[in-house]
Parts: sequence; structure tokens; C-alpha cells
Amino acid sequence: MNRSSQIAIAVIIIIVVVVGAAWYALTPRPGPPAAPTVLSATFANVPNLDPAIGSDEAAASAFVNLYDTLVYPEATGGVKPSVATSWSTSSDGLTWTFKLRTDVKFHDGTPLTADDVVFSLNRMLAMGQGFSYLFTPYVDKVSAPDAQTVVITLKKPVGPFVTFMVRIYVLNKNLVTSNFQKPGPYGDNGDYGSKWLLTNDAGSGPYKLKEAKLEAYVLMERFTGYWGEFNKNAPDQFKMFGTSAAATVKTMISNGGIDITDRWQSTEALDAISKLPGITMVNIPTTAEFYLMMNTKKAPTDDLNFRAAVTYAFDYQTVTKSIFPGYPQAAGPVPSALPGHDPNAVQYQRDVSKAMDFLKKSKYYGQLDKYPIVFHWIAEVPDEEKVALLFADNMKDIGVNVEVVKVPWLSVVDEMGKLDTAPNVVSVFVEASYAEAGSIMIQRFDSKSTGTWEQNEWLQNSTIDNMLDDAVATVDTTQRFAKYVKAQEVLMSMYLSIYVVDQSEIRGYYAGYVDWYAAKGQNNPIMGYNWDVRLIGFDAAKKAEMFPS
Repeated sequence: MNRSSQIAIAVIIIIVVVVGAAWYALTPRPGPPAAPTVLSATFANVPNLDPAIGSDEAAASAFVNLYDTLVYPEATGGVKPSVATSWSTSSDGLTWTFKLRTDVKFHDGTPLTADDVVFSLNRMLAMGQGFSYLFTPYVDKVSAPDAQTVVITLKKPVGPFVTFMVRIYVLNKNLVTSNFQKPGPYGDNGDYGSKWLLTNDAGSGPYKLKEAKLEAYVLMERFTGYWGEFNKNAPDQFKMFGTSAAATVKTMISNGGIDITDRWQSTEALDAISKLPGITMVNIPTTAEFYLMMNTKKAPTDDLNFRAAVTYAFDYQTVTKSIFPGYPQAAGPVPSALPGHDPNAVQYQRDVSKAMDFLKKSKYYGQLDKYPIVFHWIAEVPDEEKVALLFADNMKDIGVNVEVVKVPWLSVVDEMGKLDTAPNVVSVFVEASYAEAGSIMIQRFDSKSTGTWEQNEWLQNSTIDNMLDDAVATVDTTQRFAKYVKAQEVLMSMYLSIYVVDQSEIRGYYAGYVDWYAAKGQNNPIMGYNWDVRLIGFDAAKKAEMFPS
């Protein structure tokens, strides 16, 4: 090869290199993937992720994201189709038939079928925890004639039965059964997969579990195979922190570590949060009520006249004005927002003279020093301590001694499960499972709920059970509600609880970048359903402007 040829080749190589470099420099290339958008909030505790066990606010809020239900509750109190496209009932009200969608996939990609619904309901009935009390008295059997049909046969008619379906969270049968641990308390079913479900999900909901730290948080990520619609700006992930510690919550909300605070902050904490730049405070009505539950099987609260004396000795006005401002005083055992509430229910007022009249009729009068009241308040809700101390101070005026004890929530749940560990009085918020008065009365006073955190009364009263069963079995709504009112009158005559306030959710959140339907007056009355994260908008760019890294 002569020199001229060598030079020509060298020039060509240089041109190719230069052109290639220019092309590489000018060609757009994908950068690193964008960080996922994360909506974060605090709750009183880390949720129990087993749909047959969890039943508090945190658990219900997790379930609505991880699992699908047959029907979906509407803000008006009714229901609309979800996994079930339609349903019908026999003329005698004993047979309910649900037709299912064909396009629902579990998070592992397998199709949801009627067998999964049958398994989920039978599992709940067998375990007898969580929301099972809604179904145990009524369900005779459940079957799947084909892959898209579920038939539930009842022992007796239930007027609002279709609304119960918002609490059947459909599990992936094959996935759960493959994770049974044996031996266990459920015979051939071992532990029914309950241990595995504490840190795993088997759902088909809009979000799937990414990580669960039992003492800290639960993190979910968007399920791209979900059959339903999302807000166009729905977050990629949802993180639930299990803490309501005021200092921690304030720090987290002030630096953008969370976007929405929990509903359990004290008045002082809420005032401090409200002063943070960019924070909007919101007051959301609920179907929850705050009760001072009195144990009817332990002295001295086993005496009706003693309980009546305590009821009239309590200072309700201080609670509504100073401890829970913004919460209306309760009127009887049913929150005023629930359909079927007794409109004529009495709001008790402090009357020491009347309290003494009742106390003198009590079998413990004259020996009160031998029978102090043990009052447990929930550690995660600081304002409950104020109520407990107010209660103790009020009772001094009638000669009753009170021992106030701070107890963590999970310990409260455990101790209320046994009569020998349940205290005389425990302060608890309870929210309706479905949008009728019958829901809260069954949760609170029916024998089926004895031994759960929703009933410290240990009432076990067949008359009340029969009244509630009869009311719920009444198909005609007007007649059913009239029976609810009568049951409320009887319950109030028994002085079972001090009915303190109907709860409102008072929270702080960043309205500038969180488009939360519940904060805009579109709240859902059913516990947990204000946290359907797929319906919440989240503007990550605006958050980044507010909290530049």
C-alpha cells in the first residue's frame, strides 16, 4: 500500500470517528429512571395485614388498597359493583347470588375466580376474628357453581346483607394455601396462612405489598395489572407509618417525611402542626364514637346504679370544649351520622346531685374505698389521658377512687380478650363497619363481639342479642330503623358506657400537592375507604419545590 492510500484511509477513519462522536453526543438517551412518587401518612399502629384478623382503622385502610371486595361502599351509604358486577336475592331473602368480573388478576398474575371468594369467606368464618362477626350469625354456606358465580346461603334473612360485602377481602386461595404452616389451630389448614400474611399479601387490589416492617411501617407499590381506574396523578407507592407520637409526627410532617398526619393527634399537637408553612387542616366527619366502656362483670361497674352514677358525674362539657374541640357530643350508643340513629337520644350532662342519688342505690355505697375503678387509656392517643384524668377528678366528687393506667394499643386488644384482664373502664374509639346503626350496636354490644377490643362491657345479654338480630333481619328499611331506635333506648337504660363524643378526623396535610378526595367533602362513611390511594392525586414536582433536596 502506497503512502497516498495510507493517508486516505487515515482520513476516512478520522471522519468516521468524528461523525460517530458527534452522533453519540447529539442522540438523546434515557437517563436514570425517575424515583417513584410516594404518598406517606401516619396511623396509630402498623396494620395487621391478614384480612381475617385486622379490623381497626389502620388495617381497614391497608385492605382497601391491597384487596378487592365484591361491592364498594358509596358516600351515601349504599354500595356499587366492584368485583361483583351484579347480584340478586331469592324471594325469601336467604340466597344471594353474585356475578363476578372476568378481568380481575391477583398480584401474581393469576385470575380471581369464585373459588377464591368462597375460600376467603370460609376462612374468615373458621378463624372467627376481625370482621367475621358480620357473617358468623347469618351465613349457612357459600359455593361457586362456576368460576364467575358465588352463591351465599343464609340461615335467616339479613336486610343490609349486601353492604356486608365491603368486608370480604378476596384472597388468592392457591397462594395462601401454599403458605399454611402446620401444625396450627385450624386442623388440616394449620395456621390458615396467618403468619405468612403478616408480611405478605395475596390480593388483587390497586397496590401490592412491597415491604412490611412489623414495628415500623408498611410500604405498598402500584399494581400495574389492576382492572380499575386510577387518578391520573395517583402515587406510585403508599407508605403507612405506625406512629402517632406527637414529636415524631410533627418532625415528619414539617420536613416532608409524611404528607398527611394521623387522626389521633392531641389538640396541642394539631395547633403546632397547623402553624407549619403549607399545611392545611381538615375536619372530616366519621361514623366513629368515643366510648368509656364499663365492664358489667367486674365490681363495682357490674352494678347498674353505680354505672348510672358514673355517667352523671362525668364532665362532658370540658371534653367537647377543651379536650376534643371540633367533636360534637355523642347522643347515645350510635354516632349521629349513621342512618338509624335515634334522633331523640339524650346527651347526658354532669349532674353530681343525680349521680349521688344513683350511687346511694348501689350495692357498693358505703364501702366505695374497697372498690376503686381501674381505667385504662390508649397510649397512642395522648388526649385520652386528659379524658382519663378528668374522669378520675370527676369521680372524686362522688367518693369514687380511680386508678388511671396508660396501656399500649396492642396490649389493650390483648387484655380485652379475657374477662380476668379486662379493666373496669377502657376508653376506645369504635367506627361502624357498614353504614347503619345496626353495625355499631352489634360491634359494641352483641354477644358475638364479646372478647374483642370493641366491647369491654362483656354484656352477653340475650335480650339485646335478640333485639339486634331481629332488627338486622328486617328487610324493610323503615321498620328496621325503628327497631334500631328501640334497641338504642334499651341500651341507654342499662348505662353500659359513657357516650362521650362523635369523632371527626382532624388532620394536617399538604393540600398544595396532595389532591385528597376525603378532604374535599367527598369522604366515605365506611372505615378505611377514605384511604383508597388510587383515587388520590399526588404532584411530586410541587412537593419537590416545597422540599428541595
